[in-house]
Amino acid sequence: MNLDWIDSEIFESGDAIHRLENVDGILVPGGFGERGSEGKIMAARFAREHHVPYFGICFGMQMAVIEAARNLANIPNAGSSEFGPCAEPVVGLMTEWMRGNVLERRNAETELGGTMRLGAYTCNLAPGSRAHQIYGTDQISERHRHRYEVNIHYRERLEAAGLRFSGLSPDGLLPEIVELVDHPWFIGVQFHPELKSRPFEPHPLFTSFIEAALAQSRLV
Repeated sequence: MNLDWIDSEIFESGDAIHRLENVDGILVPGGFGERGSEGKIMAARFAREHHVPYFGICFGMQMAVIEAARNLANIPNAGSSEFGPCAEPVVGLMTEWMRGNVLERRNAETELGGTMRLGAYTCNLAPGSRAHQIYGTDQISERHRHRYEVNIHYRERLEAAGLRFSGLSPDGLLPEIVELVDHPWFIGVQFHPELKSRPFEPHPLFTSFIEAALAQSRLV
């Protein structure tokens, strides 16, 4: 397996997106801030339109959702409130979530220190989804580290456009996994599977993604 580390900012100028024409899989990892975000959105669009396996982790999932909202669900002003005021906050600051039996809250004025959604949380998988097929179970537990989340209020419009919400928090309010229905392998996860992956015991999502990339390499 050959890795090519690419700065997403280069996709925001000229025809740099052609750097992806010979890759067999695209992984957009976690991160913070607006810098390079449009390039990551363009990378997700390339993967979607060219049927290249795509794996979005945390921020990488959020950028893929924004791309789908803009170009599939006809929401051209879709964005993230992390970057400032947004007409269509498809991604927004989390305000409430459950930690066990305790409801945690915050708002835009809350001091950021110690306010991330951290630790392991349960996720329910949709039967028949690719995520369910990969895990082979109805419920999983994965580790999180984020302040922003895909806005559940856009679910209906996004699913109508082909982006399936295949993993949700037990209360059905927090999107944890999304996937494109008509795509060889396109998955975004809000959690960090790398935290549970080991060299000789890789996380099943990484295993499946690499298998999809190998299959893609045989097509070109």
